Amino acid sequence: MKTIEPLETIDVTLDAPGSKSITQRALVAAALAEGDSVLLNPLVSEDTDYSIAALRKMGVVIECEPEQWRITGRGGRISAACLPRQAAEIFLGNNGTATRFLTSVAALAEGGAIRIDGDQRMRERPIGPLLAALRGWGVAIADDLGNSCPPLTITGQGIDGGATILPEGKSSQYLSSLLLVAPYARRKAAIRVEGEVLSKPYVAMTIAVMAEFGVQSEFNHDFTEFAVEPGHYQGRVYEIEGDASSASYFWAAAAVTAGRVQVANVPAPSLQGDAMLVALLARMGCEVNAAERLPGRQTGGFVLSGSKNLQGIDVDMAAMPDVAPTLAVVAAFAHGDTVIRNIGHLRIKECDRLSAVVTELRKLGVAADEFPDKMVIHGNGGHGLRGARIDTYHDHRMAMSFAVAGLKIPGVEIMDEGCVKKSFPDFWRRWALLAGR
Repeated sequence: MKTIEPLETIDVTLDAPGSKSITQRALVAAALAEGDSVLLNPLVSEDTDYSIAALRKMGVVIECEPEQWRITGRGGRISAACLPRQAAEIFLGNNGTATRFLTSVAALAEGGAIRIDGDQRMRERPIGPLLAALRGWGVAIADDLGNSCPPLTITGQGIDGGATILPEGKSSQYLSSLLLVAPYARRKAAIRVEGEVLSKPYVAMTIAVMAEFGVQSEFNHDFTEFAVEPGHYQGRVYEIEGDASSASYFWAAAAVTAGRVQVANVPAPSLQGDAMLVALLARMGCEVNAAERLPGRQTGGFVLSGSKNLQGIDVDMAAMPDVAPTLAVVAAFAHGDTVIRNIGHLRIKECDRLSAVVTELRKLGVAADEFPDKMVIHGNGGHGLRGARIDTYHDHRMAMSFAVAGLKIPGVEIMDEGCVKKSFPDFWRRWALLAGR
């Protein structure tokens, strides 16, 4: 249990860890590339540890040093024969991104079967649309429990390519997974997405990482049709920007305390859609500026100065669901209603984040309403709120979001504080920097 100490105000410059989303995309591209790659400032966390262990089981050589990883690419030649048994097990915990990405990578393997599994929560997180699209490319893949969730068994025989349909775009990770392996199909790969593509910035991120490793994609304006020619990624040195989702908690800390925070390694502009949170905080009354480049850095990042008079807003957060809990906590200290729309996909994250956020806000005395795909926080400037023990549901983002509330409300205690290791293992050390420690 972690007790959060309230602070009067904040004035600090710090770095966020490397972006989890970019790290996992770059890992896949480097693993499939021709030649060696070096990833600078990668995220070291529980999730990326799972990804590295899985890729090593697929025969990828990855050498991890402080602040950089060296990956020897296999040129798309993933082999199940690298694994100790014919139906080899890869365990990915509750790493949804890796489960979706590596399911497609496993389809490239030849000479055996790969079984991808996770913890109990991962076995409840659906992956059916991805399975349907891979089958459309001729991939032999089975959901072993018949529920469109892991465990999955992929009998590697490569990817035919041609045209396939992704039945829904509610998780951008399905689409990113297909795009990342598309260059290694036997013929030009085409993907058509049915329905609206949510979290479009994550798809744009995937396309950008692919381009950095030498593969171009064709796509239409609304990200529902894609085509990728057969080809290969090329090994390279690639620097990963700071994680905007991780930075969000520090920007939020400045917002609620009327303080100042500069996160120096999240660039403006950023590849990450979650960096758009700063624009939403500006709508609530904060001041946001892009800082001048720091000595020895490629960026100075964003500087956010908070306000004593935050105002509620109405916002569609389909494109940045991971920072919806952060904004919801800030909204508890605003005046008026904050409506966060189009976030039904929060229910298939590490926990049902839509329900969990509303439940824990109510413990603090916040008036909040839950709907199927939105939440409404009735802000009263933070008046009359009380301390409480916050359950995290084994979800790293719940722990970090509600730490923000404890900066203004005495007696906020975060249960299972160690769950932050999933994406931000040294979060509590960096959080102490807010108090000058």
